[in-house]
Amino acid sequence: MLSAPLGDGAELCPLEPWQAAELAAYTDRVRGHLTPWLPWAHSVTDTASARSFLQRYADEQAADRGRLYGIRLDGALVGGMMFRLFDVREGSCELGAWLAPEAQGRGLVTTAARRMIDWAVGERGIARVEWLVSPANGPSIAVAERLGMTYEGTLRSVFAMGGQRHDLQVWALLAEEWRAAAGRERGGAGS
Repeated sequence: MLSAPLGDGAELCPLEPWQAAELAAYTDRVRGHLTPWLPWAHSVTDTASARSFLQRYADEQAADRGRLYGIRLDGALVGGMMFRLFDVREGSCELGAWLAPEAQGRGLVTTAARRMIDWAVGERGIARVEWLVSPANGPSIAVAERLGMTYEGTLRSVFAMGGQRHDLQVWALLAEEWRAAAGRERGGAGS
């Protein structure tokens, strides 16, 4: 999965350490939008910290434990997707996403997540895909719902960020649910 078209000039593609200056500039530009939801948006403050963040995911990818992708619209970085956790042996992964305000409302995160789930389930044999989200993040919850995920519960006070404890909702789907939904889409209304 090197890159995947998302339609209308958008693409999902690797985000690598050599792109640290671009990620740092992007994060500075949309930091206020990202910091309520993403711990890394607090720590990526310059090119060096962006490079460290990207290198961590490059190392995770090399070990087959995680992956990081950028979402580009007409070549410009507007967001990203990640397999924050990826464990083939256990058959589970966790997806994460972020998007600049000006790129919202185009279905980019939902389409990118579908591509990533197709790859994880179809190519890598992942059995369970998780989506962890703040209960206050309505747009992210809507993505989980569009993907056909099931709300499984809330982890209360599960992590600290910005001097506060935060809850996370757990949404998930199983490989058989994903394949069944794909079969219904291919088969049409009568299937």
